[in-house]
Amino acid sequence: MERDKHYFAGDHTAKGFYPLYSTNFQELDLILKLTGSSNFVKTAGMKKLAAEWKSKGYDVEWIHCSSNNDLIDGIILPELKTGVYDSTCGTLENETASIEINVNKSLKTEALEEKKTSILNYHQRINRALQSARQSFKTGLFIHDDLEEIYINNMDFLKADKVANELINHLFNNTPHTGKTSQIKHRFFGASTPNGVIDYIPNLTDNLDKRYFIKGRAGTGKSTLLKKIAAAAEELGFDVEIYHCGFDPESLDMVIVRELDFCIFDSTDPHEYFPEKEGDEIIDLYDKIVTSGTDEKYKEEISKLTKKYKSYMKKGGTFLKKAKRNKEELDQIYMDAMDSSITEEIFYTMNGKVQRQASVLD
Repeated sequence: MERDKHYFAGDHTAKGFYPLYSTNFQELDLILKLTGSSNFVKTAGMKKLAAEWKSKGYDVEWIHCSSNNDLIDGIILPELKTGVYDSTCGTLENETASIEINVNKSLKTEALEEKKTSILNYHQRINRALQSARQSFKTGLFIHDDLEEIYINNMDFLKADKVANELINHLFNNTPHTGKTSQIKHRFFGASTPNGVIDYIPNLTDNLDKRYFIKGRAGTGKSTLLKKIAAAAEELGFDVEIYHCGFDPESLDMVIVRELDFCIFDSTDPHEYFPEKEGDEIIDLYDKIVTSGTDEKYKEEISKLTKKYKSYMKKGGTFLKKAKRNKEELDQIYMDAMDSSITEEIFYTMNGKVQRQASVLD
């Protein structure tokens, strides 16, 4: 069974670029920060490092890049308490603990000077495309809010509270406090990418005994339920993985409590799954708390709103593709101005530091 974990920690959403990197790098003893111009060179170095330590039997957490499917934002070697990340992702809360490795050391500055205008134009085009993508997602969210309103107006909130309380009692079953402080990690299990919507739900959940698939409609309290479960787990001292919605990051899509061997997630389009093994269970909020016949009564309006908001999601994806294309052309300029041995050099620099870390832990 695949032991590596895959997820996103930053995403271009309806509420702007939403970074969640810091909590995933907490409590690490060694953090390597890759600075410099070429994201592709950084990715190549990280992939080589991951392969090296994976071959030695260590697990790897892969933090994927949502705006370019060919790139990674970082890797974590949890057993070695080590993480590596691309500095273009932003600033970590524990930034001062990181060691900087600059991939620009071998850049031929005279070659870049000739391309100065082109580089500036590429940056401008990339930024415009990403801003347009986020604006499309934002418009889509406004339309989605109207869709939610239909179901919110037909919900029984007392029943919703009852469902939440019963589920929390079932999940935690009078479990005593762990006696420790929770470690909370915030992530995305999926994102809108240049290659479409991608999620890593199977990878993140396959080894869990209990998987709860929340079914429902927009606005039927899926995120609220997940927030209550996450809060209950934290209150009892369990470590919690909280997965935010890649569309609206202030909503939640999944909670995992590995110490209790369960996950619960929003299993609706565009990340719809169905039970396939023992221990999988559906929780249908539409059936439990929404007035019967709501789908039928508002069928035409629901259909129109759904098509409209999905059209803006598709439009946003088109802009992500445009940004990716320009980013690749920009990166080629930097790679052409670099010594071809730079990837090997970065790998050996990183690997030396990880080896020292491993020897300390031994």
